[in-house]
Amino acid sequence: MSTVPESVRQFDPRRLDESFYADPFPLYAALRKHSPVHQCPDGSFFLTRHEDLNAVYRNARSFSSDKRRQFAPVFGADSPLFEHHTTSLVFSDPPLHTQVRKAIGNALSARAITAMEPGLRDLVEQLLGRIEASANFDLVEDYAAAIPIEIIGNLLRVPQGERGPLRRWSLAILGALEFGLDASALATGNQAVTEMLGFLDDLVQSRRGALGDADDDLVARLLRWESDGFRLSGHTLYHQCIFLLNAGHETTSNLIGNAVQLLLEHPWQLERLRAEPALIASTVEEVLRMESPNQLGNRTVAEDSDIGGVALPAGTILTLCIGAANRDPEVFPEPDRFDIARHPNPHLAFGAGIHTCAGLNVARLEAQVAVLALFQRFPGLRHAGEPKRARRARFRGYESVPLAVR
Repeated sequence: MSTVPESVRQFDPRRLDESFYADPFPLYAALRKHSPVHQCPDGSFFLTRHEDLNAVYRNARSFSSDKRRQFAPVFGADSPLFEHHTTSLVFSDPPLHTQVRKAIGNALSARAITAMEPGLRDLVEQLLGRIEASANFDLVEDYAAAIPIEIIGNLLRVPQGERGPLRRWSLAILGALEFGLDASALATGNQAVTEMLGFLDDLVQSRRGALGDADDDLVARLLRWESDGFRLSGHTLYHQCIFLLNAGHETTSNLIGNAVQLLLEHPWQLERLRAEPALIASTVEEVLRMESPNQLGNRTVAEDSDIGGVALPAGTILTLCIGAANRDPEVFPEPDRFDIARHPNPHLAFGAGIHTCAGLNVARLEAQVAVLALFQRFPGLRHAGEPKRARRARFRGYESVPLAVR
C-alpha cells in the first residue's frame, strides 16, 4: 500500500499556494491516485476521477446544481452576486433550467453556428490585420478576448458602441467564484452585477418595445418564451443574459489562449497542424482536455448517495475537478502528452447530462477559426515576453501572452 503524500492529506482548495496556480496537475494526479473522493477540512468532497464526475453530471436528481445553500455564506443572501449566481442557467435545477434551455432552443445549434462562420472569419481577419500592422501584440487582450465578446454581443444584439464594459463586468462576476475572495473582489463583483443589470434593463426594454416577428436572437427568444404559464421576466431574464455573456466570454478566451500557448510549447505538434489543417477540430478537443478553461464545478448531494465506496449524505457539497478527470489515465492513455490527433477524446470540459454547455458549438467554432487563422497568417509567430498565468483555480487561462509576428 503506497504512502499518502502530505500534499494530499493536507489538501484544502480554500488554501492554495502559488505553485498550484502555475501547474495544478501533479497535485490532481496525486489526489486521483490516493484520495479520489477527498474530504476537505470544511466537510465538502473533492472528486478527481473521470468515472465519478461523469456519473454525477448525468444524475441531476441525486446531485443538484442549485447553489443557494453553498453561496449564501460566501456572498450574503441579499447581495447582487448571490442573486445572479443562484438564478442563472448553470446554477439552477429544473424547472427553471429546463425552461431557459427550451427558450434558447436551437439558437446555439450546430446549424445556427455554421451560419455565424462568415461573420466570425471577417472579425478574425480584421483583428489579424491590426496585429500585422503593429507587429507585437498581446494574445489575450488583442485577440483571444476580443473574439468572444463580439460574437456573444452579436448573439444578444448588444449595440456595437456599448460593448466596452462587457469584458470588465464578466471578469469581475466570474472572478467572484474563485476561492479565497477578499472584500475588494466581492465588492467589485457586486458592483459589476448591479451595473450590468442596469445596462440590460435599458437594452431589454428597448428591444421589448420594438420586437419584430423576424427577430430571432437570444434576447428575443427569452422575451417571447412562455410555456405552461412559465415566463421569464425581470431580473430572472436579465441574469440569463449575464450568464450567456459570461459563459461565452472568459472560457472561450481561455480556450483560444491556451491553444496558442500549447502549440507554441509543442512545436512538433504545431508543424503537424500546419501540414494537416484538418486536424484543427481534434486540436481544439485536445486543448479542452489538457487545459480545460473551466477546471472546477460544483454539485450538492440531493439524496444520500455513494461515490467510489464513500457514503455522501444529502446536503454534502461536491467539487468536481474537471482538470483532473480530463487527465485520468484510466480513460486517456499517456494523459500528460499533448496529442492533437488524440482519438477517442471523451473529455468533460463541457460537462455532461442536462447541464452540458449550451454554447459548446460556438466555443468550438471560435477556437478552430481563431487558432488556425493566427498560425496560418503568421508562420513566424513567437513569444515576445514571458506569459503570465491568471491567478485562478476555477478558470484556467492567461492574463497576458506577449507575442511577435516576425
